[in-house]
Amino acid sequence: MTILDKIIAQKKAEVAEAKKRVSAEELKQYPLFNRTCYSLRESIFHPGRTGIIAEFKRASPSKGLINGSAAVQDVVKGYQEAGASAVSVLTDPEFFKGSLADLTAAREALRLPLLRKEFVIDTYQIAEAKAYGADIILLIAACLSPGEVEELACYAKDIGLNVLLEVHNENELASNLSSSVDAIGVNNRNLKNFNVDLNHSYDLVGKIPEHYIKVSESGIADPETINQLKKAGFNGFLIGENFMKTEDPAAAIKEFSAQLK
Repeated sequence: MTILDKIIAQKKAEVAEAKKRVSAEELKQYPLFNRTCYSLRESIFHPGRTGIIAEFKRASPSKGLINGSAAVQDVVKGYQEAGASAVSVLTDPEFFKGSLADLTAAREALRLPLLRKEFVIDTYQIAEAKAYGADIILLIAACLSPGEVEELACYAKDIGLNVLLEVHNENELASNLSSSVDAIGVNNRNLKNFNVDLNHSYDLVGKIPEHYIKVSESGIADPETINQLKKAGFNGFLIGENFMKTEDPAAAIKEFSAQLK
């Protein structure tokens, strides 16, 4: 059983329990559910922003605890001030030590698009994302069928969310070119063994149709890598561990952003 298999098995149990506590209809009554979401496209292409989707991540299955002391609101405010185009917050409790409370705390602090970083397998999680303040949901092709991607993306668009589809290889890309997807992210990390290789981004960027926002995810550790990825055709850059592993993630992104061309 791969790490991804374990995560999905755990996620099915979590979703079943969550549905018992709060119904999907109840989620629609939450105050944040009816807010108008920020546009990922507008923020990514805003000339005053860097294209960085900066992530708040306490831990990961491959690295263990990354940062157990940083406060969500302090970090995401720092990301915003440093020119991030969007912010990603991990909400998985078991493997990444995140929570929906982190998502809402980030929403209170931000005027940027907010991504719920989660292993989405059910429309219920998308309703949760909207109810707790997200503007963007992530769909991971490695753990969904093309039919499931289409169903989940359509539901997300129906309730006003932006959709980021994550792929790792050409087959996942070719099978999931949905009109309900706003952005396609190439994950340089293989979710089955967590190995990282930036060549996945360079190999796929030319194969992503131009009407999608193109995002490179994982393994980006220096500003020059972003400069090269921009030249290759990417618009967005999801970075988490590089900032979160420092004592002061907000200061880390400020220094990083200052070196971008």
